[in-house]
Amino acid sequence: MRDHSTRLALVAMLADGKFHSGEALGESLGISRAAISKHINQLQSWGLDVYRVQGKGYSLASKLELLDCDKISAQVKCPNLDLIPVIDSTNQFLLDRVGQLPQGSVCLAEYQEAGRGRRGRQWLSPFGSNLYLSMYWRLDAGMAAAMGLSLVVGVAIAEALQSLGADEIKVKWPNDLYFRDKKLAGILIEMTGQTGDAAHLVIGMGLNVAMTEQEGTEIDQDWTNLAQACEGLPERNQLAATLIQQLHNTLEQYEQVGLDGFITRWNRLDNFLDRPVKLLIGERVVEGISRGINNQGALLLETEQGITPYIGGEISLRGC
Repeated sequence: MRDHSTRLALVAMLADGKFHSGEALGESLGISRAAISKHINQLQSWGLDVYRVQGKGYSLASKLELLDCDKISAQVKCPNLDLIPVIDSTNQFLLDRVGQLPQGSVCLAEYQEAGRGRRGRQWLSPFGSNLYLSMYWRLDAGMAAAMGLSLVVGVAIAEALQSLGADEIKVKWPNDLYFRDKKLAGILIEMTGQTGDAAHLVIGMGLNVAMTEQEGTEIDQDWTNLAQACEGLPERNQLAATLIQQLHNTLEQYEQVGLDGFITRWNRLDNFLDRPVKLLIGERVVEGISRGINNQGALLLETEQGITPYIGGEISLRGC
C-alpha cells in the first residue's frame, strides 16, 4: 500500500477552507514549495477542488469534514472499524480478510482508487465528497438465505437517511437509492462461501453526500447528492455512525424474519411502484407497470400478459 501520509496531512491542513501559502505548508510538512505543488496536483487527481491564488496560496473550494474513527465510535458500537483514507476498494479490503474479522466489522474510506459498482462497473469516488462504507456479515443459514439482501440493505439505508431529514429518499430495484428520480447511492453485495456452509457477505455502499457537478461529470446517468435531499446536511461522521447502526439492526432483523418482513417496507419506499417502466434483460426490453417485489426479491412487472416476476444479474430498470 502506497504511503499517502504527506498528502493526507496536506488535506488536513487545507480542510478549514482557508488560504495557506505554499511556503507555510512546506515548512509545516518539512518539504519544498515545489513538492507542495506536486502533492496539490495529486489531490486534484483525487477529485479535490484545490485553488491557487497568486499571493494568497492554496485553498479548498469549501471546508471539508474528514472522517474520524473516534467521533464515529463515540456514536455507535462497532466490533472493528477500519478507516483507510485512500484505498483500492472498501469491499475488497474486507473480502481479503473474511474469516479474520468479527461480524459487523466496517471499512470506511475518503477515496477509492478502484471503487466498483454492480456488474464490475467503476464507481466514481472523489475524495471527501461522499461516503464509502462496507460491512462484513456472516449468514449461518447459507448463501441461499442471502437472496434479496440488496433490497433489504436499500430499505435500511433509505430509512436511516429519512431519520436524518431526507424525507423523499426512495429505493430503486434492485440496488440503488433515488431522490426525485436521480441516483443518490448504490449498493454492492459480494459473497463468498461453499454450498451448505455459512455465507460470508461484504455489503458495500457508495453515497453521494456533497459531490459537485464538476466532480460528477464522468457519471453516465442522472445523479444527485444528499445535500440536495436534506435541508440541513448531517455531518459525515454522524452519517456514518447512523448507517452503521441501521445496517447492523436491519441485518439482525433479516436473520429473524427474512425478506418477507421487508416487502411492505420496500413497497412504501419503491421509487417506481405503480409507474410505467422499461426492464432491460440483455438486449431484450420489456415494458410494463412496476408492481413491487415478491418474497424472492423479484420485480413484479404487469404487462398485457399479466404480472410476471423478473430476477437476475442481467436486469436493470429505467423509468419510461
